[in-house]
Amino acid sequence: MFKSIFLICITIIVLSCNPGVVTAQSSWLQKAKDLVGGFQKSDSEQSALSVDNIAAGLKDALRVGSETVVKQLGKTDGFNADPAIHIPLPENFKTVRNALDKIGMSSMLDDLELRLNRAAEVATPKAKSLFLQSIKEMTLEDAMGIYKGPDDAATKYFQSKMSQPLAETMHPIVENSLSQVGAVQTYDNIIGKYRSLPFVPDVKADLTNYVTEKGMNGIFHYLAREEAAIRQNPAKRTTDLLKRVFGAQ
Repeated sequence: MFKSIFLICITIIVLSCNPGVVTAQSSWLQKAKDLVGGFQKSDSEQSALSVDNIAAGLKDALRVGSETVVKQLGKTDGFNADPAIHIPLPENFKTVRNALDKIGMSSMLDDLELRLNRAAEVATPKAKSLFLQSIKEMTLEDAMGIYKGPDDAATKYFQSKMSQPLAETMHPIVENSLSQVGAVQTYDNIIGKYRSLPFVPDVKADLTNYVTEKGMNGIFHYLAREEAAIRQNPAKRTTDLLKRVFGAQ
């Protein structure tokens, strides 16, 4: 910052001492003064924001972002109708599909795929309290690092701090939601039909772990987009604190 101001001041001195540029001098001087004034204003705005202000603003942004994402994904077709985060069948189910397709029963797999997405949609709202708790536990040092970091700094923070505890907490929730939407029964029916066929390789899938991982990936995907939007788009700053903190960046 000081280096930039120093260079501008040198420019002003050179222009003032050079008679060959007298005509344009006043224009350049004004531009230089405007630049210096802009730097000074920026410094003033930054200093007016305390570390506590910035931390509070960041936590507010994360709260708003988390609530927006959970609301978006935790509804019917939040996962299923979104190509970016739609949960496909596990990779090894291609073998099952090929086998059942030969006997005209592959539609059972389409039903299972839909139910996997429904399970993620049912489980997602339960993640809200976990995100809010993690935000509360964020230190000032964490907050400042995120504030000064790239557009997805908060999302990366969440992933590093929350992935394991979030997965552990979400696991029983997803397990329950899989049962609630009928995915477990559908899976058992499919595997039963598949294993009744001759000469087919054994196929197993841990649906709970699979949907938990895919569901978390979907949440983090949109959390990163929401975070970037709050940083870049003034219209996304829906509280006075957000406007003050991110408007000064």
